[in-house]
Amino acid sequence: MIRIGTSGWRYPEWRDGFYRSVPQRRWLGHLAEHVRTIEINSSFYRLQPPSNYRKWVAETPPDFVFAVKGPKLVTHVKRLRDVEDPLKTFFESLALGDKQGPIIWQLPPSLRFDHAVLRDFLAMLPPGRHALEPRHESFRSDTYFDLLRAHNVAHVVSDAPTFPCIEAVTADFAYVRLHGHDELYISSYSDQQLDEWAEKIHGWDRDTYVYFDNTMHGAAPRNALDLMARSTSPARR
Repeated sequence: MIRIGTSGWRYPEWRDGFYRSVPQRRWLGHLAEHVRTIEINSSFYRLQPPSNYRKWVAETPPDFVFAVKGPKLVTHVKRLRDVEDPLKTFFESLALGDKQGPIIWQLPPSLRFDHAVLRDFLAMLPPGRHALEPRHESFRSDTYFDLLRAHNVAHVVSDAPTFPCIEAVTADFAYVRLHGHDELYISSYSDQQLDEWAEKIHGWDRDTYVYFDNTMHGAAPRNALDLMARSTSPARR
């Protein structure tokens, strides 16, 4: 199972391209007609009420899946320490039902790998699919990979020019975030680059979630559709 989509959907920059002639209230539904998953970003910035999740569920097809970005209060403010209460509050707010996909925990670039801190954090996570996106070179470590494998947590394979791309598969599913190879959040992926990512994804031979985060100039939905076409081509079925 390979699900490919975008990181978020509320981008005015898409108005004259992908969302042309689509009213803003229909943006989520329109995107969900073309991709099989979307990453919810607003949950990173502030706690979302359950009513928002239920609304998004109602606007998407039955077989659709959302990934949800964990709150920055946990990852950036508290930096994974003493997070029992905010974790409980966050998970109690989720109301996606069968459309609940992985939870993505994006770490700040300044956060270095600390085995004890990460071990304690992973032990607090409830059952389900979780993915961790570190942005510091110190995470390029077998000790880190082994810790994720012990908890069946996916290391997020990230492609960006400003933080390391550490390619490792550590769970029974894989998670990829493509932020723009040359310009962060901006640059589009070439045909050759998309071919290379398609090869990697199929080589992992497991459920995979891929999100394009190169959103600022509207490349994300185009790239997502192009990678989907490569992933479902007759040669790969």
